[in-house]
Amino acid sequence: MLPLSFLRAHGRLIGFGFFMYFCSSAGQTFYISLFGGELRAAFDLSHGGFGTIYAAATFASAATLVWAGRLIDRVPLPFFAAAVMAGLAGVSLLMGAVWSAGALTAALFGLRLFGQGLAGHTAGTAMARYFDAERGRALGIAVLGLPAGKFVLPALVVAGLAVTGWREVWAISGFALLALAPLVFVLLKGHGARDDALRARRAKAASEGAADSTLGVALRDPGLWLRLPALLAPPAIFTGLVFHQVHLADSKGWSLTLIAGSFTVFAVASVAATVLSGPLVDRLSARRLVPLFLAPIALSCLALALGDAPVAAPVFLALLGLGTGISFVLSGTLWPELYGTAHLGAIKSFVGAAMVFSTGLAPAVMGVLFDRGISVESVAAACALYCVAASALAATARGAGRFRIEEQPR
Repeated sequence: MLPLSFLRAHGRLIGFGFFMYFCSSAGQTFYISLFGGELRAAFDLSHGGFGTIYAAATFASAATLVWAGRLIDRVPLPFFAAAVMAGLAGVSLLMGAVWSAGALTAALFGLRLFGQGLAGHTAGTAMARYFDAERGRALGIAVLGLPAGKFVLPALVVAGLAVTGWREVWAISGFALLALAPLVFVLLKGHGARDDALRARRAKAASEGAADSTLGVALRDPGLWLRLPALLAPPAIFTGLVFHQVHLADSKGWSLTLIAGSFTVFAVASVAATVLSGPLVDRLSARRLVPLFLAPIALSCLALALGDAPVAAPVFLALLGLGTGISFVLSGTLWPELYGTAHLGAIKSFVGAAMVFSTGLAPAVMGVLFDRGISVESVAAACALYCVAASALAATARGAGRFRIEEQPR
C-alpha cells in the first residue's frame, strides 16, 4: 500500500499511537531532567541524591509495569488508554504539589509508570497487535511521537520556567493531559471492528496448528535472553548520558547551548532512522536486524570517548539518534514477530519493565562512576564495548517463530 493510501486507511489508529507516544514524554528522563536544578534546590539534594531517588522510583515503576502492563490483554484498548492518560495527568499534578523528598519519590514513580512505562507500552502494543504485514511501517510512523515530544516540549518548559515556577509548569502539564484524554476515544472510534478481525486471524492461525506464545513460553526461549541485552542498550545509554548532560558538557568544555542545539540533530537523525527502518523491518524481519542495529550507537559512544572538539557533540548525538530511531521500531516489532499477539501485553510489559529498569540503573551507575573520578571518556568507551558484546550475543540467537499448539502449557 502506498504511504498516503496507508495513512488514509489507518490514520486514526496510527494517530492514536503517535498521541500516546507523545504524551509519554511527561514521564521520560529528558523531560524530568529539565526540572533537575529546581528539584535539587527545593529539596536540598545532591546530584547523587537526586539520582538515587530517581533510580528508586524507576525501579519500583518497572516492577509494577510487569503486572500493570499485562492488563492491556484483557481490558478494551480505549478504556485502558484513557485510564493511563488519567493516571499520567494525576501524577503530573502531584509533581507540582510535592512537599518532601518522599512525595517527590512517589510522584516520580507515577510519572515513570504512567509515562515512560504504560503510555509507551499502550502505543507500542496497539501498533504491534493490530498491524501484521505492515507492522514496521505503522510503528515507524506512530513512534515519531517520541522525537516530536523531545523537539517541542523542552522549549515550552524553558519558556514556562522563564515566566513562572516549576510547580506551575507541572500543574499546567497535568491539566493539559487531562483535557487531551478524551482524544483517545475519538482516535479509537469503531475499534471493536479491529478486535473482531484480530480474533478471526487468531482463530485461523490456531486452525492451522500454530498458536501465540504465552509469557511463560517466551521466558523459556533462550532467544529472548540473547536478544534482550541489545534492545536494552539504546534506552540505557541514552538515558544515562542525557541525565548527566551538564557534567558531560563541563568535562568536555562544551556549552549547554551546544548540547541543546545538538539535540536538534539527534531529533532529525532519529526521525529519519525511524521512518526508513519501518519498511526495512517489514521486508527483512526484525530478528535479522537485531544483531546489526547497535553499530551507530557504538560509533556515537566512540565519538564521545575520542572527541573533545565542539563538532563531536552533534556527531555523537546524530549517531545516537540513528541507533535510537531504529531501536524504536525493532523493540515494537520483534516480539509479535517471534511470539504472536495474543499475550503481547504480558510479554511487552516484561520487556518494557526490563527497559525501564535499565533506564533507572544507568543514571545511578554513571553518577557513582563520575563521583569516583571516572572520566566521561572511559564511561563512553565502556558503553561502546557493551554494544559490541550485546550484538555478538544477539547474533547467536536462533530465529524462532510461533510455537506449535502442542508446545503451549496447558
